[in-house]
Amino acid sequence: MLTGIYGTHALGESLNLDFGGCLIEVRSNSHQLVDILADYYANFLNKGSGGNADIIVHAIEGNPPEGGLKYTLKAPEPGKAKIKEEYVDFPDGRIVRKRLTGMVFMFGQQRNVAIGPCITNNNQVINFINSRYIQWQMRIGGLLSHAAGVVYKGRGMALAGMAGAGKSTLALHIMSRGTDFVSNDRLVLRRSGTKLMMYGLPKLPRINPGTALNNPHLKNVIPPEDRAKFAALPPDELWKLEHKYDADIDACFGKGRFRLSADMFSLVLLNWERNGGPAVFRKVNLNERPELMAAFMKSVGLFFDEEEMDETPDFSPDAYLRLLGHCPVLEISGGIDFGTAADTCVEFLRTGDLPEGSPFNDIPLRVFERGNEKWLL
Repeated sequence: MLTGIYGTHALGESLNLDFGGCLIEVRSNSHQLVDILADYYANFLNKGSGGNADIIVHAIEGNPPEGGLKYTLKAPEPGKAKIKEEYVDFPDGRIVRKRLTGMVFMFGQQRNVAIGPCITNNNQVINFINSRYIQWQMRIGGLLSHAAGVVYKGRGMALAGMAGAGKSTLALHIMSRGTDFVSNDRLVLRRSGTKLMMYGLPKLPRINPGTALNNPHLKNVIPPEDRAKFAALPPDELWKLEHKYDADIDACFGKGRFRLSADMFSLVLLNWERNGGPAVFRKVNLNERPELMAAFMKSVGLFFDEEEMDETPDFSPDAYLRLLGHCPVLEISGGIDFGTAADTCVEFLRTGDLPEGSPFNDIPLRVFERGNEKWLL
């Protein structure tokens, strides 16, 4: 099947990327698609020839192959109902088809192909490229985690929590206090000598209006015509609203603030909830609190090819605990308070401890006032 695809489409366009030392070459038949990808990955372009690429991805604008394949439906993730993907496994790889867009992805034995309406669905091409980078990192010993990441003066902090806990929002609040950005939603953790390293993805954070309205650095993410409309919503409605915008790190925080790796200095686990009272901050030992691990661990999903691994991977909680070793862990429970949490995380990054003399179990929630309304930040 791949031979037929290569013979039908002339892949005369190329883009060379450098993801922190992992060199990726994207080959395509579409100049427009390459321009879109080059703009998105502007901070991670490799000016070299691409001849020594670690990963080659073929992104083909065109009709996906039919082939009469019998696909298996991918069960939705917990808490979600819609089936978005289906797949077929072969001895030498896997084909995944997106049911809504018709995009098809093929990978295995170092071959990586995206074919379909790539220009319209360039976000799915970006996700596929990033998935191949995750595979590359895991092949050399990494473990995938469900976490955002920031770095302050060389010290990296991972921020994890169950879906909707606000890890991306907190990461952007911490950035407003002078840290750099590492990742929005995924980190690969890996030992490098005696160091624990965290590797992010070159993917812009996608934020909801509530996140943008409550962080001055993000105010221009929402178009002016939408900003007033969202600001007028009742707090509960704004909190639940799903309407994603890409937050350009360069535009919002200045150039040079997007890193792809850092020494991992600490892990923060968000175990808080709305209207949960004061925010409470505690250093914890994960060996004594194993229930917190679920928020941090991440299943590899359909785009992981175990056949490319040199060894059978271990994704058990014990494997994560061994990898973390003595990494300091901070749990934030109680009520959601992004302002105080961001201040505390910066101090924790700076010193490895909570600020002295602060009654962290008695900190009141900050209140944002708008007209006659008061609601929690």
